[in-house]
Amino acid sequence: MGVSERKQRLRDERERRIVEAARHIAEREGWGAVTIRRLADEIEYSQPVLYTHYANREAIVAAVAVDGFVKLAAMLRSAGQGAPDPAEAAARAAGAYLSFAAGHPALYEAMFVLPTGLRFGSDDTVAPLREAFAALAAIVAPFHPANEAATEFLWSALHGLAELERTGRIRPEARPERLSLLIRALVNA
Repeated sequence: MGVSERKQRLRDERERRIVEAARHIAEREGWGAVTIRRLADEIEYSQPVLYTHYANREAIVAAVAVDGFVKLAAMLRSAGQGAPDPAEAAARAAGAYLSFAAGHPALYEAMFVLPTGLRFGSDDTVAPLREAFAALAAIVAPFHPANEAATEFLWSALHGLAELERTGRIRPEARPERLSLLIRALVNA
């Protein structure tokens, strides 16, 4: 391995550690506890070193979010596998989405709530966001082929449910009924 490859590997490892540390601090204490100073202390590097990787805290949150979209896309792709029909596959994927949001609240918050500068549906949308959208589009496709609006409808409905559940504003025991209504709306629209 050459010097440049080794330096790049070390740089990539530092970035991974920064992202992991940010996510872990946020999971334990909330995003308010995630500061450049705190991250530098956590990974035992100076603040200037962190700034050579990320311009600011928002950029670190964006990196955490991108990592989350990789995980979400993989989870959505696998959730409906083996389902007896497309409606059941959609129901399984929708349930998995809500479980993902509930199981990783700090990660989900980075992905969808905190300012990151990440954008969907634009020329500069990064690949992990496109892949997550494509995973949702594959769920919608049996009912609404090549319909971005239908995919956005499903995503926005799931996000609304996830946020209302996360903040305790809707009854957790009614999740199955809500998902059933959502899937019927998707299938019959």
